[in-house]
Amino acid sequence: MSKVEELKSAIESLPEEQYAKLRQWFAEKDWQKWDDKIEEDSKSGKLDFLIKEAFEQKKTGDLRDI
Repeated sequence: MSKVEELKSAIESLPEEQYAKLRQWFAEKDWQKWDDKIEEDSKSGKLDFLIKEAFEQKKTGDLRDI
């Protein structure tokens, strides 16, 4: 049995409370990876085009308040 299959089996046998904690942990881990990637992309300049777009829209009056 593969490690993934073992994990699936173990997860399916968890009581609901522990399963909920595991889901929460996964969600937090995913958000942290997302935050880390955004920070990395920002530092590397990959997101600079978004700032440029915003300034261009502000100049033309197309920028909307949120």
